[in-house]
Amino acid sequence: MPTDRTTDFLRKLLVRQLTTWLPAALHRSRRATVALAGADADSVEAALRLVAAHGDQVRGRQLTVLVLAAAADLPARLGPIEAELPAEVTVHLLPGDPYRLPVAVKAAGAAGAPLFTFVDLPGAVTPKLLAAAANGRTGELLLHTADSARDALVSAGFPLVAEVAPVLPGGGATGVIAFGSRSDRSLEAVRDALWAVGADLDVSFRDPLDPTGTTVDVVSEPDLEPLAHELLAELRRGGPRQVTELRRHALTATVYRAGDANRALTTLLDAGTLSRSRETGRLAGDETITATP
Repeated sequence: MPTDRTTDFLRKLLVRQLTTWLPAALHRSRRATVALAGADADSVEAALRLVAAHGDQVRGRQLTVLVLAAAADLPARLGPIEAELPAEVTVHLLPGDPYRLPVAVKAAGAAGAPLFTFVDLPGAVTPKLLAAAANGRTGELLLHTADSARDALVSAGFPLVAEVAPVLPGGGATGVIAFGSRSDRSLEAVRDALWAVGADLDVSFRDPLDPTGTTVDVVSEPDLEPLAHELLAELRRGGPRQVTELRRHALTATVYRAGDANRALTTLLDAGTLSRSRETGRLAGDETITATP
């Protein structure tokens, strides 16, 4: 089971990412679904308060909130918040574990519309659970589990996957946080959210697939040498890349943010290790970067 500090981290991360996702989803669709599976009572409460705060954006649309939880006192806790929600918001509180997600999503009629799913999973991920969260091509998933789920997420239909293993002060492990999406913007947003929450709680990160277990401190000016080394290696493996592709690689293959990739590339360009297709100006997404001989 997660520690209290891990639970705090997950709750803050959920609220930050939902703050980004909800307005965008309601802008592009007249209906959307939020599914919370295995979240603690405080996290569910925080998510519903966020929905209430976006009441003006919800009006005229249809938002369904699915809650899969085992807390007996949850209906009483959520009652006062539900009373503040617009009529367009429907909350379904379902007892049970996260593995019931596929049935819940299907029953809610979420197919074809944006779906944001948060899953705190004590056991192993399953293809059915991940397929339900993918929701065809419209789902985004924020997942907390014991081990890396990258391959399983890709197989389930998430082409963009980011993972970190947060490390608590003193070296305490918190499992792996994974995010699956089809949107570069969402991928950037979740990485920024991870770093913001990590800074608040004094958490560092490591790549769960890095055999060395190297950690990166979450500070305003992080050590970018490991990122620069990885970007240079990627360019030498695969040849010239556009800046957008290198930013995406940083998000999916390291623990760093997209902005960190720009700074690392600038350092390598200044050192003459890389060359660019334009001589001056800020690095643009469509600019091509090449490793020098």
